[in-house]
Amino acid sequence: MIRLQDVVSFLREFAPPEFAEDWDNVGLLIGDPADEIRSALTCLTLTPNVAEEAISQNAQLIVTHHPVLFRPVQRLTAETSEGRMLLSLIRAGISVYSPHTSYDSAADGINAQLARLFELRDVQPLRPKATLTSEAQPIGSGRWGSLSNTMSLRDLIERVKPALRVSTVQFVGDLNRQITKIGIACGAAAEFLRDATQLGCEALLTGEARFHSCLEAETANIALILPGHFATERPAMEQLANVLRSRFAELIVQASQNEYDPVKFF
Repeated sequence: MIRLQDVVSFLREFAPPEFAEDWDNVGLLIGDPADEIRSALTCLTLTPNVAEEAISQNAQLIVTHHPVLFRPVQRLTAETSEGRMLLSLIRAGISVYSPHTSYDSAADGINAQLARLFELRDVQPLRPKATLTSEAQPIGSGRWGSLSNTMSLRDLIERVKPALRVSTVQFVGDLNRQITKIGIACGAAAEFLRDATQLGCEALLTGEARFHSCLEAETANIALILPGHFATERPAMEQLANVLRSRFAELIVQASQNEYDPVKFF
C-alpha cells in the first residue's frame, strides 16, 4: 500500500522545497498524508479540464507544476471557477502537490533537463544559492553552459523547435550571431537576463518574456529565444510521471492527456 506521505516524501527529496524561490507556494496543497494512493496524474497547470480528467480516472493525486491556492484564500466556495474545481477535487478525495520552482532548480529538475537536451557542457546555475551549493552538485536558479559547437542563432533556433516540439519561436537578436554560451530558465524567467549577460552568455532561452524585457535584451546585446511557457515546462511533467512510475511500481501514473497549450499561432 502506498500512502500519500510516501509520494510526498519522495517528491520533497527529488525536488527539495528549500530550492524553491522565496515567493513560491510549493508542497502538499490539498490532502491528508495518511490517504492511500493508487493512481496519480501529472500536469503543468491544474485547470477544470485536468481536474475532470483526474476525477474520471479515479486518481487520488494530481502533481501540478504551477500551484493552486497561490495567494492567501479567505473563502473557498462554488462562486468562483477555482473554488468549484477545488471543491470537486476535495469531494473526489484527490490530493494536490506542486513542486514548481523547487523542480525548476533541482539537480534533475526542469532546467537541468533542458541543459542536457541541448548537450550543454560545464553546466552551472545562473543564480547559485550559496547555502545549497556543494562541490558535487551546484544548486541554484536556472542553468548556463557551453554548446558542444558554436552555431548561429538561426541554427540554434532550428535546433530548439523539434527539441521542444514547436513550429514557431519568438526571438530577439541577430540570426547570424554566433552563439557559444547560453543561459536556460524555464517558464517566464527573463529576470535572469542580467545574470546570463554577466556570465558571458550570448543567448538566454526562456519560455516567454515581456516586451520591455525584450528591449532590455536588445540593449544588453544578448539574444532571447522564446519557444513558449508550455513548451519549456510541459515535457518535464511528462518526465516526472516516468520518474514516479519508476519509483513506485504499484502506482499508476500518467501525464494529463487533456492538457494543451492555450497560446495559438495563426
